[in-house]
Amino acid sequence: MGSDDLEPITPDAALDYYLDTRRYDLAEDTYSTHRYRLKSFVRWLRSEEYGDGEITNMNDVDLRTIHAFRVFKREENFPDVEPCNAMTMQGQVSTLRAFLRTIAGIDAVPEELPERVMLPRVDGDEEVDETILSAERARTILEHLIQWEYATTHHVAFLLLWRTSCRLGDLRALDLDDFDREEGALSFRHRPSTGTPLKNKSNGERDVSLKPHVVEIVEDYVDGPHREDVRDKYAREPLLPTQHGRPATNTIRTWIYKWTQPCRVGEPCPEGRDPEECEATDHRHITTCPVNVSPHPIRAGSITAHRDAGTPREVVSDRGDVSEQILEKHYDQASERDRMRRRREYIPDNL
Repeated sequence: MGSDDLEPITPDAALDYYLDTRRYDLAEDTYSTHRYRLKSFVRWLRSEEYGDGEITNMNDVDLRTIHAFRVFKREENFPDVEPCNAMTMQGQVSTLRAFLRTIAGIDAVPEELPERVMLPRVDGDEEVDETILSAERARTILEHLIQWEYATTHHVAFLLLWRTSCRLGDLRALDLDDFDREEGALSFRHRPSTGTPLKNKSNGERDVSLKPHVVEIVEDYVDGPHREDVRDKYAREPLLPTQHGRPATNTIRTWIYKWTQPCRVGEPCPEGRDPEECEATDHRHITTCPVNVSPHPIRAGSITAHRDAGTPREVVSDRGDVSEQILEKHYDQASERDRMRRRREYIPDNL
């Protein structure tokens, strides 16, 4: 079925249709779970804040839309909701496929779309996504950026993600005035009325110190030729703008996908691909690269690297706006033996 054969319908109307048709053939608990999961999807579709732009017609939903939603749920999610682990994501996508199958019957989406949505694979009792960017890989990328992309928007974005352990949305929210040269610090502030909420709202507000060499790079960026002197639609000055204003979350995500490709920093492809022929070097297909990562593994890798370097848990928790319990479960991917070694220095000789 081509797009010309589809019947327009809003996400809310499609959800109402699905819930009405499934009301009597799903158990009460299952029905409530489906409603909760799909309300999240519809909320994301309608949101200019969290998605790639508001979608008001289900006819416009395609595989790229579904992929972007999965990335959002896995790496950011809505305020007060933790990112989905593999088990949760599998349930989310399973329900989404059921929804798409049902509304395909009323020509809201192409009939082949549900079958093209692949379920995440889960091994055993997997609860945590263990994909992280290692400190070694981060250093390699930063060394390349310093040499070839010094004080560009991409360089500063990657550097701040790695050094502050912040979320993608936190980075996007930074204004020029949030960078304090004298103190060597960044201020993360919750500004939902002008398009940049923090995940944990006002509780996520904090000031984060930067090392002198990081401050120097940010200063060179702010004062140099690579930063666009533009304002966003709220007349604010983003710290990391594009030519069109404040970047969308997907724009920043694409920057990270690009620079975590080994071929971009002069290394051979672990999959043996020829960069000259690989479609994943095209920004339109960059998510098909089997070895690059998105911002969330940078956050997880940064937190782990800080802990490995001896940074106390409470300090990492405050800098990264993550509870100590969630930090240990979802972000700090050190082995039990590595954690033992960290604790060793805190054990007194004489008790």
